Amino acid sequence: MKPTLWATAPPIASGDGSRHATRCAGYGGRAVSDPKLLRIYLQDHHAAATVGVELVRRARGSNEGTAYGDFLARLADEIDADRRALEAIMDDLGVGPDRAKVTVAWAGERLGRLKLNGRLTGYSPLSRLVELEGLALAVTGKLALWRTLGGLADDLAELDGDYLARLAARAEEQQRVLEEQRLRAAREALSARSATPDPSSASEPSGRTS
Repeated sequence: MKPTLWATAPPIASGDGSRHATRCAGYGGRAVSDPKLLRIYLQDHHAAATVGVELVRRARGSNEGTAYGDFLARLADEIDADRRALEAIMDDLGVGPDRAKVTVAWAGERLGRLKLNGRLTGYSPLSRLVELEGLALAVTGKLALWRTLGGLADDLAELDGDYLARLAARAEEQQRVLEEQRLRAAREALSARSATPDPSSASEPSGRTS
């Protein structure tokens, strides 16, 4: 198994929901005020997770060979694992993805690539900044999801409170390191005092581990 993205991130089982020894039959409406609302909530977050996966993959590809490359490669692995964890939780609860929402989210991310970045062609420092800010928003939403589900764990036997707490802690660490790299990218893109206009010559991100 590959090492965790950051040294302080809590260990999580394979990331595919294998923390359950047995699968449950589904929540069936017990302990929730409206099962339909929980289903919609989970499906909306799953669609958003698809956007996050696509965005981080794009950022990883655009920054390969730069000082951001290793950081984004490891982050892409983590975000993909988090989506699989959500899918496993949904499966335990008897909730399937909403294919229409996933398709719309996927198409929206593709359309977002057409935004202006200050250059007629190619990738610019502003592109990197906007992508990192998008990823920061995605991680913030994911953290809210894990905390919300964690708050329901006492009422729904299908939810593992300890596992959700570890997922939330990992999202907090992603949030912290993303903010460091976002601020760095902002200086490179916008500050006249930036001494490193070419990030490929800069040092590795401080969140890197061996």
